[in-house]
Amino acid sequence: MVDVFTEIIINRPLEKVSTYASNPENAPEWYVNIQSAEWKTEKTVKKGSQIAFKANFLGRELAYIYEIIEFQPGEKLVMKTSAGPFPMETIYTWESIESDVTRMTLRNRGNPTGFSKLFSPFMTTMMKKANMKDLKKIKKILED
Repeated sequence: MVDVFTEIIINRPLEKVSTYASNPENAPEWYVNIQSAEWKTEKTVKKGSQIAFKANFLGRELAYIYEIIEFQPGEKLVMKTSAGPFPMETIYTWESIESDVTRMTLRNRGNPTGFSKLFSPFMTTMMKKANMKDLKKIKKILED
């Protein structure tokens, strides 16, 4: 089991941070490894919505579909995939620290299978580094 938790403080209002981060179309801009995001359902962030992502991780191309299983605007977004080489759950949370300061958390957890299972001992460290790069990138995008 891989369970990676990261967080960052972003000097922007909660609504701006959560609106940007929860829009899957923005993912290729701030996720280092994601190349594309394509809606498989209506373009609305809500429970049951599905988004196909293409990513590159550990030198491999990955294609998977996330389904939104929980969405509380401005508070929490939970997406899950059960198919593909790395069944994963991704959780974002946002908390207002001050009027223009937001804490964003990013948690990924799942059970690697197949090719990914070979890298399981190193997966947590590699994912934590990638997640911190992603959070630093979203911070830079939103603060510039």
